Amino acid sequence: MFENENKTVISIMGPTASGKTDLAMQLADLINGDLISVDSALIYKGMDIGTAKPTPDELSKYPHQLISFLDPAEVYSAADFRKDALEAIEKSFNKGKTPILVGGTMMYFKALVEGISDLPEANSEIRTQIETLANDKGWQHVHDLLAEVDPVAAKRIHPNDPQRINRAYEVYLISGKSMTELMSQEKQPIPYNIKQFAFMCDDKTELHKRIEQRFDIMLEQGFKGEVERLIQRPDLHLDLPSIRAVGYRQMWQHLKGELDWNEMVFRGVVATRQLAKRQLTWLRSWPNVMYLEVGKQKENLQRVINSLS
Repeated sequence: MFENENKTVISIMGPTASGKTDLAMQLADLINGDLISVDSALIYKGMDIGTAKPTPDELSKYPHQLISFLDPAEVYSAADFRKDALEAIEKSFNKGKTPILVGGTMMYFKALVEGISDLPEANSEIRTQIETLANDKGWQHVHDLLAEVDPVAAKRIHPNDPQRINRAYEVYLISGKSMTELMSQEKQPIPYNIKQFAFMCDDKTELHKRIEQRFDIMLEQGFKGEVERLIQRPDLHLDLPSIRAVGYRQMWQHLKGELDWNEMVFRGVVATRQLAKRQLTWLRSWPNVMYLEVGKQKENLQRVINSLS
């Protein structure tokens, strides 16, 4: 048994469909682990099939913190995640367990491990003002205003990304300082020891095959019906982060008559591959990480165990 005397947190990262959750559950059995999800889609209630959320049986045996606690209409930031994750980690230690972070949202991992700038909290009144301005003159106009006060952020944020435009301009209106300036201030890293592992694959053939298989399984499990239930809600739309999640956007467009079935499947798989590519790009430059190989679960588990002993 792994004796976690110095409060070590274990992190298992990797691209979508790489086998992170399976490894984390096996590891939890061996080291008295407590799973904490690091996934920007698994946070939403009622979005289970398209996010490949662990099954009810798996969650019964391996409870995950930070899964299924947010309504899809709500917005959740990396700063929100960091606060919640630090609380979840402390809960795990208080139960005498080893926290195992598992997921693929690299921005969340970065915020947790490296710290995050002290940005002002969201202000619903100012956000409404910005949204009203955007409805009147368009998000490109708001993006132009952002470029005047924070050109670095405006260059980084796409004009078709209303959530991030809104947040960056909101920060300026609240604080009088640009998000870029505030984010350059000193950050507080994670206050625990952390052992980081990440799935990588030089040959993407295996990963692409797993992605296609997962998408087919999602469709067989009733993914269409899941999105049909979401689309009936008047407060949900394609500008929300939840509905922009890979697979959901494409199925939403299909149900709206914008894509036929085959095009929806094709675009959904391509979007998932693109997500995996972005995740791998993050991981190639990730510091202090031990790499694992997609498709070699037995060897990966042994490698993790050996590194902890």
